[in-house]
Amino acid sequence: MATTVIKNNPITKPKLQVDSTGKQKRIGIMGGTFNPPHIWHLMAADQVLNQLGLDKILFIPDANPPHVDHKQAIDANDRVEMVRRAISNHHHFELGLMEINRGGVSYTYDTIRALTIAHPENRYYLIIGGDMVNYLPKWHKIEQLVQMVQLVGVCRKGYEQKSNYPIIWINMPTSDISSTWIRDTLKHQGSVRYFVPDAVLEYIKEKGLYQDESHK
Repeated sequence: MATTVIKNNPITKPKLQVDSTGKQKRIGIMGGTFNPPHIWHLMAADQVLNQLGLDKILFIPDANPPHVDHKQAIDANDRVEMVRRAISNHHHFELGLMEINRGGVSYTYDTIRALTIAHPENRYYLIIGGDMVNYLPKWHKIEQLVQMVQLVGVCRKGYEQKSNYPIIWINMPTSDISSTWIRDTLKHQGSVRYFVPDAVLEYIKEKGLYQDESHK
């Protein structure tokens, strides 16, 4: 639990809250487009789960990401199915469809607010790749968001572990694997074996995803 995090020298130590009722769950949030999901998503989520001793990780595919550099994603149904397959063999990973069902632009603030209203007893830990930390100042209602959730940064190759926001940093072997690289490799008929779970790769082949420019 937190002992492991301390050993890994987090910049910000977790501010654990004790729940005397025993009803509180400590839940990690792994959001994203997952276009497609790959092993970094799974490894990072598992490290956060174990290093912080959380109860579970909720994977939440977005409907329409509010990225500064917008990337057109494939159909949400395909992304949801790939996430479902990717996490199917982990008992502490769950799929959340709130952003898909809500539609529109998927602001993290709206999602966390809805979760907090529905389950005020829970404590939420928002997992962010180290490559995304610099974008935090541009996030929708970021000041309000950091009041509702604990930010958790996972180190990524080539990115510093620093931010003006309170972040628990999780150390793990770095990798620059990305969904963009996987899509480009598939488009050029290259191999992504071991970079995505077998069940996800089977779905990609079955549906013929990322074979041309129509699947970005």
